Amino acid sequence: MMLLDEILTFNQQFVENRDYQVFETDKFPNKRAVIFTCMDTRLIELLPNALNLKNGDVKMVKNAGAILNDPYDSTMKSILVAIYALQADEVFVIAHHSCGMNHFDTQGFIDLMKERGINQKEIDNMEVDAEKWLVGFDDPAKSVEKSVQIIENHPLLPEGIPVHGLVIDPATGKLDLVKKGY
Repeated sequence: MMLLDEILTFNQQFVENRDYQVFETDKFPNKRAVIFTCMDTRLIELLPNALNLKNGDVKMVKNAGAILNDPYDSTMKSILVAIYALQADEVFVIAHHSCGMNHFDTQGFIDLMKERGINQKEIDNMEVDAEKWLVGFDDPAKSVEKSVQIIENHPLLPEGIPVHGLVIDPATGKLDLVKKGY
C-alpha cells in the first residue's frame, strides 16, 4: 500500500471514530506565543513535551534549521500574522543541536539536485544566488542570535514583544537559553 493510501484509510477511521475531538481548540494560541523552530522529525513530539505545550497552546512556524535570513520572507510573515491576527505576545526561536543545516554542504546539496535531474541551467537561472540561498550555519546558538536580531529589529514588530532564543537537545529535550527576551 502506498503512503497516501495508508493515510487516507487511517484518516477515514479517525474521522468516523471522532478521534479528532481530543484536539479541538480554536485558532488563538492559549499561551499567546509563536515558536519558530526547525522541521526536524525528532522535534515533532519532543519539543512540545519538553516545553509543556499541548495542542492549541502556541503557533508553530518551521523551516529547515530554524534559519531566518530575510526579514520579508514567509517565516517572518507567519510570525507577524501570529502576533497581529492571532494574539501572540511572545516569540520563541528554537534551534537544535545536531541539525542537518549545521555545517550544511551547499555544493553537495546542489549535486544531489543534479543527480535527481535538475540541470545547471535551472540552478543558474534562479532569482537568487543558490550558494547564498542554501546556506546553513556553523553554530546553532549564533544562528538563533541572528534570527532573534532580525525579528527584534523588524520595523513591523510591535514594541514590547519579547523575542527569546533557545537551542534544544534533540535527544534529551534539554533547553539551552541563548537570549532571554524580557
